[in-house]
Amino acid sequence: MRASRLLSIQMLLQTRGRMSARELAKELEVSVRTLHRDIDQLAAAGVPVVADRGREGGFKLLDGWKTTLTGLTAAESQAVFLSGLAIPAAQLGLKDEVESARLKLLAALPAGARDDAQRVSSRLHLDPVDWYRDAEPVPQLATIAEAVWREQQLAICYESWKTTAARIVEPLGLVLKAGIWYLVGVVKNEPRTFRISNIMAAEMLPETVRRPQKFDLATYWRASIERFERELYRSEATLLATPAGLKSLSYVSSAVARAVAASSRAPGEDGRSKVRIPIESIEHATGQLLRLAPEVEVIAPEPLRISIIERIGAIAKLYGLTSY
Repeated sequence: MRASRLLSIQMLLQTRGRMSARELAKELEVSVRTLHRDIDQLAAAGVPVVADRGREGGFKLLDGWKTTLTGLTAAESQAVFLSGLAIPAAQLGLKDEVESARLKLLAALPAGARDDAQRVSSRLHLDPVDWYRDAEPVPQLATIAEAVWREQQLAICYESWKTTAARIVEPLGLVLKAGIWYLVGVVKNEPRTFRISNIMAAEMLPETVRRPQKFDLATYWRASIERFERELYRSEATLLATPAGLKSLSYVSSAVARAVAASSRAPGEDGRSKVRIPIESIEHATGQLLRLAPEVEVIAPEPLRISIIERIGAIAKLYGLTSY
């Protein structure tokens, strides 16, 4: 375990440059004291780790020195082949490059590891696109990706639900969620998220990106999802649901699923459980919950219950039902 951690320290310092003891310890999930002992062990083994003192100090490898580790374990080679997704690679314009790299890696692996790696790609396929939906057309993705890699600014024409506007964006990263590509970038010193299928035009500019210090794409994305859900669900509804209704509610959204899972769900005499779920609006909740009837009944708020009753009446009238 420790030997693996020592190799990880070398790889981190080689790929990221100077890192503080606290940053390294957090990355490796060890204490700062343990990290210092590991650094001493590396130095004793002849690895030239340089310690810079001061506020902006940290550890780095001697300039020009790098490891020559080339061996991959069987599990590591499987993980490399598992990470390659054909659809995203093609959308990024990297399909040929990914295939070339895959062949080179296969050629470099020992025979046993080569068989293990090929077994993964032949027996496990990852499809990032959600059910009942084709991959979104993203004609601007290649240009945007190039700007991300080169750290150059972008001039985009973005179509939101409100309007279409021109923006100058400093791109920080790309996110693929459920088959949908997003660009994370800075506009007027504020990180923003753009759905790439809504970018009508994109032009890479010569100006370089001023990347915020300590910006972490994964951390930003998690926080943005949490913020989106807080802003999206502004109200609550109280429901009575049968066991089948509770199961159906769990598929409405992740926020509703969490609310259902957190409720006590003690059934009443009629076998139904009372649950409270977050909702976006009366109109949106009407469409979501009406299709779950009669397994789910709304008991509050009253405007939502009235909206569903009115919708049922309109449907009955449409189909020529005089009483219902």
